[in-house]
Amino acid sequence: MLEAILNAWRLPDLRQKLLYTFGLLVVFRFVAHVPVPGVDVASLNRLFQSNQLLGMLDLFSGGAMRNLSVAAMGVYPYITASIIMQLMVPVIPALEALSKEGEFGRHRINQYTHWLTVPLAALQAFGQLILLQSSGVLTGVSLQGTSLLPTLAMVFSMTAGTIFLVWLGELITENGIGNGVSIIIFGGIVASLPQLAGQGFVGATGGNFMGIIAFTAIGVATVAAIVFFQEAQRRIPVQYTRSLFRGGRMYRQGGASHIPLRVNSAGMIPLIFAASIMILPGTIASYFTVSDVAWVANAAQVLNRIFDADSWVYWSLYGLLVVAFTFFYTLVIFQQQNLSENLQKNGGFVPGIRPGRPTAEYFNLVLLRITWAGAVFLGLIAVAPFLAQIITNVRALQLSSTGLLIVVGVVLDTMRQLEAQLLMRNYEGFIR
Repeated sequence: MLEAILNAWRLPDLRQKLLYTFGLLVVFRFVAHVPVPGVDVASLNRLFQSNQLLGMLDLFSGGAMRNLSVAAMGVYPYITASIIMQLMVPVIPALEALSKEGEFGRHRINQYTHWLTVPLAALQAFGQLILLQSSGVLTGVSLQGTSLLPTLAMVFSMTAGTIFLVWLGELITENGIGNGVSIIIFGGIVASLPQLAGQGFVGATGGNFMGIIAFTAIGVATVAAIVFFQEAQRRIPVQYTRSLFRGGRMYRQGGASHIPLRVNSAGMIPLIFAASIMILPGTIASYFTVSDVAWVANAAQVLNRIFDADSWVYWSLYGLLVVAFTFFYTLVIFQQQNLSENLQKNGGFVPGIRPGRPTAEYFNLVLLRITWAGAVFLGLIAVAPFLAQIITNVRALQLSSTGLLIVVGVVLDTMRQLEAQLLMRNYEGFIR
């Protein structure tokens, strides 16, 4: 692998792509430290240390959220907009027709996704500011009176930061190596690793050396499991026939191939869906804990205890939601691909299965069976942080399952792209 990396660095065009990607990541890290004005940094740090959920979100932003910089939201509003567009394509006939128009349709849907990102980013920015104000970190966040212009300035700054990061990601996709938006998320997560390592060292000096070692072992095992399931696939054999005219006669020739169905086709999306659902009840309940109506306040306190990130009920519901969303998202995306229809148009068929509806039913059956493995795997990965804390009794470190999925997925995707570039130039790649 080291030789393959050196070969990639020796090639001028690949070296330029790598340096270009690294340079834009440096720009991203600079932007992540440009703060929004009017923030009590000391109170903000105390809030993030006391709130596990905010600490996890800060991990994804690479510390930008802890500083409340213009890049505090990262590219997650764009990710949300992309998910919404993917779910709306099979629902809205106009979008479904547009998705079948090739490159033009994909470009237009991507344009709609960018437009949707702007209001989503503005709403998320305003919501974050209101949350921080309720925690005593910010003051004067309001859309009325003299607070209107300062609030709009902060919302516009954070929205512009998100759009700027999306633009950086697209530049990386066009001129660098890997998927740009994923690389930006990857950079934010990796930038927080030194701080996590420092927290682990502080925990180790407290005497819990075995806990730190066990926590590290669980992390390594989780990464290995992610790699295994990310690469696992069921290959369905496919035969293709084509007609050739020679000497006034028609001859049929065939070729063999396969369709790879991934065990984990949904990636990290079910984890994001489930986390969003689990955050909502506790967030709403927090506004009613001080209600003057006794039963409302009691109900809000019960919800807060149920959806507390340290309770086993929370993590159990989280794992079950991840399993359910894995099936939902996988089936939605698979239906958009129309594999059986496209296979029949190209003269292909699965041996022993009639073309058309029987082939579609066969694909669905196989997909449901292998998705069980992927869904259970994602459910276990989702609850891995809670299990790791129980087993090791290490509270200082945060083992983010979503973050690990992102990091491993981005590394594998980037390695595949470098592999393809090296093989085009007759070099040995990473995969032996």
